[in-house]
Amino acid sequence: MSTATPAKPVAKKSGSLVDKTLHFLVHNGFAFTVSVMCLVHSVLLAIFLFAGVMPLVLVNTFSVLVYLFAFFLCKFGYIKAVYFSIVLEVTFYTIISTYYIGLKCGTYCFLFSIVPIIIYFGAFLYQGAKRWSIVLMLVLNFATFIALYIRYAPLEPVYELPPFTRMVLVCVSAFAMVFATIFYNTIYIYTTEREMGDLEKRNKQLSSDAHEDALTNLLNRRGFLPLVQKMMDDRTQDFCIAFCDLDNFKRVNDTYGHEGGDEVLKHVTMLIKKDLPGCDICRWGGEEFVILMRGYNMISATDKMEDLRKHIESNPTVFFNKRIPITSTIGLEEYKAAYSEPEEIIKVADARMYYGKQHGRNILVYEDLD
Repeated sequence: MSTATPAKPVAKKSGSLVDKTLHFLVHNGFAFTVSVMCLVHSVLLAIFLFAGVMPLVLVNTFSVLVYLFAFFLCKFGYIKAVYFSIVLEVTFYTIISTYYIGLKCGTYCFLFSIVPIIIYFGAFLYQGAKRWSIVLMLVLNFATFIALYIRYAPLEPVYELPPFTRMVLVCVSAFAMVFATIFYNTIYIYTTEREMGDLEKRNKQLSSDAHEDALTNLLNRRGFLPLVQKMMDDRTQDFCIAFCDLDNFKRVNDTYGHEGGDEVLKHVTMLIKKDLPGCDICRWGGEEFVILMRGYNMISATDKMEDLRKHIESNPTVFFNKRIPITSTIGLEEYKAAYSEPEEIIKVADARMYYGKQHGRNILVYEDLD
């Protein structure tokens, strides 16, 4: 029995190919622009050679050479020189071609084709007040078109081309204008969306870093305390706070190094998450963990935390084929209406944990004994 090939992997490949292509074009924008302009002028050279307009054959030959040279400038990083070469060449070509074949052939469209180039690459090259030079170039570009129109609209061209040749030239010029507009807007949209996506990722990471511990991915105090406050404000559900401290943790760091200590912290984190699903766990600092036990009263929380204490004791951390034993001392307190701040209930659990430290370690303390 044969099975059909799933469509989703193909879509992923296609999407990846588009993304890679756009990424390549963004990072090679100048070289691509120069290559397209060189190709366009090669086509124009052939058209004018066929039409017998020799002055424009020479002009387009010069333009092709300019873009070949500009391509090598791209490779060596002379981007600003390439930028001005494109603007000056297009302006020069438009003026000369309009003089020889007139406005009816549409070569003035090339002036509009470089508008997105001026804006897109200008924004890349210039920062701050220097970006006003982009506006100046756009004004000069439009002024050139107006001057050409006023000067040559009433005049007959030097070369009167056949209608078909004029149509081909208009199509080539219009193609250059439309292609430039679509292409550079596409690149702009792509880069903007990509930058926005990267910014959102960085913001999420910053937000995560602000509320989570980098080593264990547990909540830190900033992320944990608002959750306790919310439970206190709600008052519709019982909860307890457990303060857990790993015993003799300094000895672990001294014996196995900080990498060994980090491995113990991550291992204990895994054990706590496994034993207390649905609870909010905070790395309070160093080897201290504070646990918000939602829906637990003192009786059920005591049983659960005693199981956790035994679980930590009986599950040493394996580090480079060595077993690192660890125990924990835990203080426990149930929420009461008398508590008005999260720190108050945490302080009581902390005090009970500290009492356990002073009286043998590896113990759960759930009431005040002194």
